[in-house]
Amino acid sequence: MFTGLVETLGRVVETIDQDPGRRLRIDCEQVADGLAIGDSVAINGCCLTVVAHSGTMADFEAGTETLSRTNLGRLQAGSPVNLERALAVGDRLGGHYVSGHVDALGSLDRREEEPPWAKLWFNVPPPLTRQMAAKGSITIDGVSLTLVDVTDTQFSVALIPHTLSVTTLGQVQPGDSVNIETDILAKYVGRFLETQDRWPSDKPHPT
Repeated sequence: MFTGLVETLGRVVETIDQDPGRRLRIDCEQVADGLAIGDSVAINGCCLTVVAHSGTMADFEAGTETLSRTNLGRLQAGSPVNLERALAVGDRLGGHYVSGHVDALGSLDRREEEPPWAKLWFNVPPPLTRQMAAKGSITIDGVSLTLVDVTDTQFSVALIPHTLSVTTLGQVQPGDSVNIETDILAKYVGRFLETQDRWPSDKPHPT
C-alpha cells in the first residue's frame, strides 16, 4: 500500500529483455537507503518488487500483464520515474490509499499553463470516469492528486509548482501515456452498486 506522495525522481539505467517480461535497473537515489530484496516500490504508480540491490541501484521485474497495462514498457535508459516506498504502519497518510495496481493507461490531452501552476487534462477509458468525482482523489503515474473537472472521457488536475518540479508530471507532454489508478473506495462502492441485487437480503419480506 502506498500514499501517492512521490519520494524522489529516479532514473532508468538499463532495461533488460527477459522473455516474456522485462527487467528494469533503476537508480533510486535516496529511496535506495534501507531497500532490501523483496521490498515493494511504486514505480510510476505501479507496485514492483526489488529483485536485486546494490548501492543506489535496484532491479525490478515486470511481466507481460504489467507491461501491457502500464507505461513501464515504454521506459528507456535515461527515463525519469516517480518512486515511492511502501507505506509503513504508523506513517502519516498525506495523500490517499494507493494500491499500486494500475487500472489503465491514460494520455495527456492538453496543458493549460498558469505559471507557476499548470492545469492538465487527461483522456481515459470511459468506464474509469464512473469512479471519479470532482474533489475526489486520483493517482497519475503514482502521484496522488485532487480531481478538478470530470467528464465522460476526461478529467483535469491542477498542479502546484512543487509537484511540477519533483515528479514526472512537470515534463509530460500531450500524447504521453500515464498510469491511472482510481480511488480504491470508489471501486468498492461501484462494485456494491453493480451487484446489490444479486445477493440475498437479511431484511424481512413485506407481508
